[in-house]
Parts: sequence; structure tokens; C-alpha cells
Amino acid sequence: MVNFNVAEALSRESVWYEKFRYEDAERQLQEYLAKGSSGTSSCSVVAEIMKARDQIKNSLAAVEDLPSSGSAIPSSNLTSRLHQLEQENKELKKVTDDLRSLVLSLESRVKTLESSKPASQSQVSTAPKPVASEVKPAAADDDDDVDLFGSDSEDEEAERIKQERVAAYAAKKSNKPALIAKSNIILDVKPWDDETDMAEMERRVREIKSDGLLWGTSKLVPLAYGIKKLQISTVVEDDKVSVDWLTETIQEIEDLVQSVDIAAFNKI
Repeated sequence: MVNFNVAEALSRESVWYEKFRYEDAERQLQEYLAKGSSGTSSCSVVAEIMKARDQIKNSLAAVEDLPSSGSAIPSSNLTSRLHQLEQENKELKKVTDDLRSLVLSLESRVKTLESSKPASQSQVSTAPKPVASEVKPAAADDDDDVDLFGSDSEDEEAERIKQERVAAYAAKKSNKPALIAKSNIILDVKPWDDETDMAEMERRVREIKSDGLLWGTSKLVPLAYGIKKLQISTVVEDDKVSVDWLTETIQEIEDLVQSVDIAAFNKI
């Protein structure tokens, strides 16, 4: 904080100490003007008034020439700031003391834990020892009961069990029915002209028989100029019936059939 003289500070304050003289002079002037006096007495009064005004003017000029109070005396804002800093300093000191006490307490707890740790470790290390001593005789007994010639019999037993499982799996797999691959085929059988007997054509096509061949529905589909084709569906087993054989066999009906086309072919 800034050290300063109280008297010096009060002397530098911008206070109008000559105000009473100014008021007296003004009062005398107003009384004189009210009475309307003249002569020597009036001159003396005017002189007194002028003298008082000059003194007041000089005192005001002296006050203006004095340095501002803010340069020598700390302002109210600075004083309040100093008080605030002192308060913050006290609070920080209190927090520091609390932290110091906390660190000291934690340090004492750590020391206590470290001093008690070796004892617990020694207890843990000594605990398993009786167990080890109890296990050793059992191991010795196991060595006495070991059969040096029993490994071959165990291997034979495992191989026998393996063979039985393989045989059971093979038997189970052989009993499962095999999946038969089939196809659904739609054939377009075209006649020679519009005079071909389509009913006779369908009858002779259905007379074609084979293992794995099953005829389905049929219909007549118009082509052009009044000519219709026979569209017939069939289901065949792929391993038993060849599609080429089927189309060639239908084309052998030469008096009725001009050509055979496959309209659709789908695996089932």
C-alpha cells in the first residue's frame, strides 16, 4: 500500500475554503444596492467587495494549479481493489492450509499401508506350504499305481470306438433317400398346316412312354393363318430321360409334326 501524509492529502483536496468571504461580499453588495447609498461609504464598500473578489479569485487559481488528488492519493476504486486482494489472499491461504493438511493425512495413511503390507504377504506365502506337503504323498502313491503296459489297451479301445462310430454314420447315410433331379419342360409341337388333326397329334405324343417321363397339361396356341400349335408340359427325371431323345421321338411323327421347340425348361 502507498504511504501518504493525511495533512498533505487534505491540503491538496479541491475544496473551496474562501466560500464564506464570497457570500459575505455578495450580501454586503446586495444591502448596498438595496439602500441606494452614495459617497465615501459606498466607495469603501465597493473597495471591500472588490478586494474580497480578488482574494477569492486568487485562491481559486491556487487551487486549480494544485496537482490532481488522484496522483497522490489512491482513489476509492484502488482502495476497494486492495481490500478485495487482501480478502482473496486470506481465502487462498486457507485453501493452501487445507491442502497441506490433506496431503499430510494421505502420506500418513500410505505409510501405514506400506508397513502392514509385508505382514500380509508373508501370510500368503506361508499359506500354500501345508497343501504342497499334503500333495506330495499323493503323487508318490500315483507313481506306485502306474501301469506301464496299459497304454496299448487304451489305444485299441479308442480305435474300436472310432470304427463303430464311422460304421454307424455310414449306415445312417445309406438309409437316407437319394435326391432325384427332375425338370419341368414345356414343348411347342408345330403341325404342317391348318388341316392337321391336332387331337390326333396330341394323342400320339402322349403315347410316348418311358421310365421317368410324366405328361402334364396341354393347350392349343394360335400361330398364324388359322394354324395352331400344341403346347404340352412334361416332367422328366434327368438321369432317366434325355431331352434330345424326347424331341427326336416326337419329330418321328412325320405325318403330323413339322418341328418341336422347347418353350420353357425349369429344374425342380
